[in-house]
Amino acid sequence: MISRRISSALAGAASLALVLAPMTAFAQRAPVEAEHGMVSSVHALASEAGVEILKKGGNAVDAGVATGLALAVVFPYAGNLGGGGFMMIHLADGRNVAIDYRETAPATASRDMYVGPDGNVIKPGPGSSTLGWSASGIPGSVAGFALAQQKYGSGKVTWADVCEPARRLAAEGHIVTPGTAKSLRETKKFSQFPESKRIFHAGGTFLSPGELWRQPDLAATLTRIQKSGPREFYEGETARLIADAMAKNGGNITLADLKGYQAVERTPLRGSYRGYEIVTMPPPSSGGIALLQMFGMLSPYDVAKLGYGSAAKYHLFTEVMRRAFRDRAEFLGDPDFVNVPTAGLLDPAYITGLMKNFDPKKATPSDRLAPGNPAGWKPITQNLSPLARGNVAESTETTHYSIVDAAGNAVSNTYTLNGAYGSGVTIPGTGILMNNEMDDFTSKVGVKNMFGLLQGPANAIAPGKRPLSSMTPTFVLKDGALFLATGSPGGPTIISTVMEIISNVIDHGMTAVQAVDAPRYHHQWQPDALVHNRFSMSPDTAAILTSMGHNLKEGENLIAGDGETILIDPKTKLRHGASDLRKPDAKSVGY
Repeated sequence: MISRRISSALAGAASLALVLAPMTAFAQRAPVEAEHGMVSSVHALASEAGVEILKKGGNAVDAGVATGLALAVVFPYAGNLGGGGFMMIHLADGRNVAIDYRETAPATASRDMYVGPDGNVIKPGPGSSTLGWSASGIPGSVAGFALAQQKYGSGKVTWADVCEPARRLAAEGHIVTPGTAKSLRETKKFSQFPESKRIFHAGGTFLSPGELWRQPDLAATLTRIQKSGPREFYEGETARLIADAMAKNGGNITLADLKGYQAVERTPLRGSYRGYEIVTMPPPSSGGIALLQMFGMLSPYDVAKLGYGSAAKYHLFTEVMRRAFRDRAEFLGDPDFVNVPTAGLLDPAYITGLMKNFDPKKATPSDRLAPGNPAGWKPITQNLSPLARGNVAESTETTHYSIVDAAGNAVSNTYTLNGAYGSGVTIPGTGILMNNEMDDFTSKVGVKNMFGLLQGPANAIAPGKRPLSSMTPTFVLKDGALFLATGSPGGPTIISTVMEIISNVIDHGMTAVQAVDAPRYHHQWQPDALVHNRFSMSPDTAAILTSMGHNLKEGENLIAGDGETILIDPKTKLRHGASDLRKPDAKSVGY
């Protein structure tokens, strides 16, 4: 009944709108094809590090660790030892695993630690959640990689083996790409931190494209971790250097915090969309629940018939995103600390109910969108209204990579320092950039974080707690077999990017490359704005959407993302690697 309603009501709008961008503009780029294994990441050297391990007999998990460690050397923008993230693992025997190595709040953390005496959130600078020594959560990347390899690696390569490509790149150096040189030159935060300025701004002279860049301190750290094992980061010389520097500079992380950190294994979320199974990350990722909710809301509608790039499709997808992000703000947090009503939020009847007030002819104003009431939900405090408003903050300060090996094992991994180059702080003597992940908590209810997201009381700061995240590493399966591995950086736009890539393949029959290259758009409930790439929408489509009540915001790089994706051709079984053109150094490498 709902499907018939939208099909008839939107037929006129759909017929008036043209394709969002000419398909021939990006149809000519072919995916990288490989028979055995494929690594798709934001940097060619990191992808090559993963393939090096695959060729030595390692599986996708082994290669995932090597790729992640290598990115800490060649892509300091987001690749890291001092951050955290999520790794989804698909095993050839059909099992799916979620590794949560998200950062945790230090023992001294408190709910209002970033609220000043005037009652306002402290602005970027000393004592803030975004910049400097007080902004970091306890890093999880090394522990997460270790847990993944110890439990799900091939057993044919050692921890020392997977550390070696990164150690070598740091010790012997690598050639600085134009993209890295430009990014480092444009980053302002290093000027406040002498160690970061010395390493990443070459003492003020800046690194140049084509220059050989050696990082001896980072190489020494990787050597310690390689020889002494991953717990060295948390209990050895590296841990002592981190804790001492924090103590000297007013940071919050102690040696006890580091020693107590543990990555955890969680059960992935599962859903379905048009005969495909979606396997994705559970809380403290908000992305998995939001993704499955959006696909649940889309399922009754014939998206392909609406037409790629039509005003009708824009409208439908915007309303679906709006509702999922409203639930994100209200209900989600760390499941080890708060009651997250996951089953209720994913109940088909509840998801159907979210669309009961959907008008196929008119936008739903976000401030009139009441929260749902999923089964199992017990309100924590007051409703979030009145709502703050503002501009969507641009964010691509995370990185994602996808890996598939010859046996069919796969990794979909998203990890981050949060903001670009994290807190700006480098631990002296280690080469380790630290995260500013504490900003992903709710500093104050009703106040947006750096990505423009309203955060609810479920995501309040508490010692040992993991902040809510938008990272959404995801697998798509068909008849139990792996079909697609995908994910993206981009703050809240991660969720919409992953949804759109998957829909592009399933609903519109795009190749992996077409799906990744296609223009993107985003709505996150608040601020009430439909954000789209510049030149991605025709004027007549924009006019229709505006007449329907949508508030359009245009930005050339606003929804950049980096959808490193691998598709397995069901007929040939070839791995199709699709690196994202939005990142100049990204590359899929196969063998």
